Amino acid sequence: MRTIKTMVTSAFLAVLLFGCGGTAAILSTPVENIDTSPLKVSELTDAEKNNWGHLDLVKDTIPGMSVDKAYAEIIKNKKGKKVIVAVIDSGIDIDHEDLNDVIWTNKGEIPNNGKDDDKNGYVDDVHGWNFLGDGYNEQLEFVRILATGNTSHPDYAKAKAEYDKEYQKWLGRKTQYDQIFQQIKTTDDTLIKHFGKKDYTKKEVAAIKTEDEALAQAQQIANYLFSNGTESMADALKEIENSLVSINDRLNYHLNKDLKGRVTGDNPDDMSTKFYGNGNVKPVKKSESHGTHVAGIIAAERNNGKGANGVANNVQIMSVRTVPNGDEYDKDVALAIRYAVDNGAKVINGSFGKSFSTHSDWTRDAIAYAGKNDVVFVHAAGNDSNDVDKKPNFPDDNINGVEVSDSYIRVGALAPKYGSGMIAGFSNYGKQNVDVFAPGASVYSTTPENEYDTKGGTSMAAPGVAGIAALIRSYFPNLSAAQVKQIIMDSGLALKTKVIVGGNSEDIRPFADLSKSAKMVNAYNALIMAAKLSK
Repeated sequence: MRTIKTMVTSAFLAVLLFGCGGTAAILSTPVENIDTSPLKVSELTDAEKNNWGHLDLVKDTIPGMSVDKAYAEIIKNKKGKKVIVAVIDSGIDIDHEDLNDVIWTNKGEIPNNGKDDDKNGYVDDVHGWNFLGDGYNEQLEFVRILATGNTSHPDYAKAKAEYDKEYQKWLGRKTQYDQIFQQIKTTDDTLIKHFGKKDYTKKEVAAIKTEDEALAQAQQIANYLFSNGTESMADALKEIENSLVSINDRLNYHLNKDLKGRVTGDNPDDMSTKFYGNGNVKPVKKSESHGTHVAGIIAAERNNGKGANGVANNVQIMSVRTVPNGDEYDKDVALAIRYAVDNGAKVINGSFGKSFSTHSDWTRDAIAYAGKNDVVFVHAAGNDSNDVDKKPNFPDDNINGVEVSDSYIRVGALAPKYGSGMIAGFSNYGKQNVDVFAPGASVYSTTPENEYDTKGGTSMAAPGVAGIAALIRSYFPNLSAAQVKQIIMDSGLALKTKVIVGGNSEDIRPFADLSKSAKMVNAYNALIMAAKLSK
């Protein structure tokens, strides 16, 4: 499950392309179901943009999780138990200024001595494990199926149809974006030449009076971009360049049938080999930022004067590097879940997923293993705008509709504006196979090398819920994983709002029809319910 990339709008394309504290003191009352709420009509402030997922729907008219309210009115100065949360993802920058004090350390392992001191099978797994080794770029699963040449594979025909469609789509997109980039570059070069400087302003561009056709065209394009929110031509170029990186990755790696991405030496279709990879859980390069962003949503140190606040305050993050730039392997995911469970994680976040799965039984068995061992597994619903009751997203926890775990939570994504547009257009949904919705679009969090950024995806929604699960497990440790899931499901806000589904303005349905709980998660209510159940 990779983060949704910022893409240029269709209008933009058109113009350019012609101890847990006792429960007795908790007297708060939960917020009841919301029938109507005033819409926030003003733009979010910078502070709201960076923290909207923690705000309160009733107070702020922003569909957040009431995290700040929970801290102010319920948690306050209470002491909780440390909870290990495993982040199964890309690498995590464990030295980040906002994460370095919340990273799990395996006390049974002596760092860098080349020995398996705790005898768990993993040498020098001091802060977690890296099932990818030095690898990163990978194919998509349906491309791997084609690359085997095994036409008897049950998904071969489906995989070929998907490949043919996707390859042509991304090849066309590359041509289109190359043209856009060149036109913006030409526009910028023309304006730089005219002004004799790079840092020309919107006002200066608007004031141009010329009969020169090339300069007039450059002015027209720049004015259009400025009118649609672009701050500078440099920003526009950066956005297109970022989009081209994503497009080129798709063609060069994800859809490349000849790519040999795996470097760990094991056979991903053979479960008999389990101890591969290494103990280096950090990203292999700065752009490998997904895992760091997810970890920050869960546990970035709160109120330390630095970039972001995590949801949970008594967390140790266990990094399990498993998700490459491409589709994750079922074997790696299954072993990562088992590693997390066996090494003390009480909550696991899985912000990944794919439409094809060669060994779905392995991952499903691992999810069941987590449930049987009292571990909450929180999983992103996917970013394909699909109904996952009809189009599966793997891994999942059900066989023909029968769930194998009572502690698996699948999460869809909300956008930061209450009303018809509150479901993120990219988010998957499903009355049976998506459990809850949480903030996932435009979420601000940590990125490698002490930086911060805004990303969007159900990848960002799942860790918000994982953070709430960690809060419950910290302050009410007597509650089981199954109880934690039920609390999160039952304590959310049920909305009667009708919403746009899958980004299609012609598809409008009741919010309640898009998930099993019919609710958006709410930390404040969850802690109140946990207190009552804990008694």
